[in-house]
Amino acid sequence: MEKETTRNTYVLKEDEAIGSVKIADDVVAMIAGLAATEVEGVSTVVGNNSTDTTKAVKKMTKGVKVLVTGKNVKIDLAINMDYGYNIPATCEKVQQKVKSTVENMTGLEVSDVNIRIAAISMKKEN
Repeated sequence: MEKETTRNTYVLKEDEAIGSVKIADDVVAMIAGLAATEVEGVSTVVGNNSTDTTKAVKKMTKGVKVLVTGKNVKIDLAINMDYGYNIPATCEKVQQKVKSTVENMTGLEVSDVNIRIAAISMKKEN
């Protein structure tokens, strides 16, 4: 039997007439990780080197740490970049993409997006 892990959940919206909307911190981490990989020059989020989409999505949170306090979230990402891309410019694009995506999808306010470059990936040529 698989070990159950503790998942933190946060109330995004609460209405006594209809109910509440909650989100788990690992869902916020997954959104951040997926947003980061949409930026050109980002190879993968650390821990996510699978080509199988299902496995990749499950592993997406391994290189992402989120800290939610009230409606505020701080995000730490560890990414692998492709060789040849400008690191500061690419990281700035990642920060903007992650911030806007998480805020638009969750309604949380992103105060920090901290990035650690874990590796540079060499592109495979045929």
